[in-house]
Amino acid sequence: MALLTPLFAFLYHLPQVYKWLLKPYYVASLFMSIAFLAIRKTPGICDHLATQREDGNSCDFDWREVEILMFLSAIVMMKNRRAITVEQHLGNIILFSKVANVILFFRLDIRMGLLYLTLCIVFLMICKPPLYMGPEYIKYFSDKTIDDELDKDSRVTWIVEFFANWSPECQSFASVYADLSLKYNCSGLKFGKVDIGRYGEVSKKYKVSTSPLSKQLPSLVLFQGGKEVMRRPQVDKKGRAVSWSFTEENIIREFNLNELYQKSKKLNKTKEDKVSESQFPPVPEEDEPEQHGAHAEVADSESKKDK
Repeated sequence: MALLTPLFAFLYHLPQVYKWLLKPYYVASLFMSIAFLAIRKTPGICDHLATQREDGNSCDFDWREVEILMFLSAIVMMKNRRAITVEQHLGNIILFSKVANVILFFRLDIRMGLLYLTLCIVFLMICKPPLYMGPEYIKYFSDKTIDDELDKDSRVTWIVEFFANWSPECQSFASVYADLSLKYNCSGLKFGKVDIGRYGEVSKKYKVSTSPLSKQLPSLVLFQGGKEVMRRPQVDKKGRAVSWSFTEENIIREFNLNELYQKSKKLNKTKEDKVSESQFPPVPEEDEPEQHGAHAEVADSESKKDK
């Protein structure tokens, strides 16, 4: 099952995968991931490489290299069991492929290992994974606007994501969060984001750690009336996040989004009714008894004049 799940996810999103693979980041990552394979299998280059094979064939993997590749493949499958998007699946494959390449190159020749490791460091500093640029109904906060927006209207419920651009988990979660905002955003239920990697004061105030060891990124916090009601993932006494999967189904269930959305729609309808009443005030009804009395008085006065 661990093998079939990522395979089905890959096939389902195959059209999108082609678009991602054509981006410079993924093109460069693909070449770096297959670097050792290309060198070991390319005629004219592999002939000059060292090998531990009994037949002396330097253009094929020896038993130790196969063992390293199998071990890292098992780690990738374990990591991908918790992956929720295709970006995370691809990210895990690319990451551990590079790790395997570093180990294999150092084992083959320390100079090649140092060269490949240097390329990886330069690539990490220069190239960043492409950010999500699709449709969304999300308001981005700064350290100066987040408090005002949360306290602006006590009837509005906010779901706020605390993220950092450098976090791979946050980058992978961006598309999931955007889809949720498209489905559930309304006047009484709104979605927001704040980059705590950029605004450190917000991180301290709302107690969301940016340390990779804490595993608190991303964090989703539900605010009602400007006050925190719940958050995921939860944090234990040691400041570490309790393991939690950021799937769309988990978020809908844990935050009870369907019920919140229905309540927010009622609030929206009430607001519209009040606005329509203020724009078109009701016409006062005529008081028939008073009008009848007035007509009677006019008739009496006319009859007296005739007499």
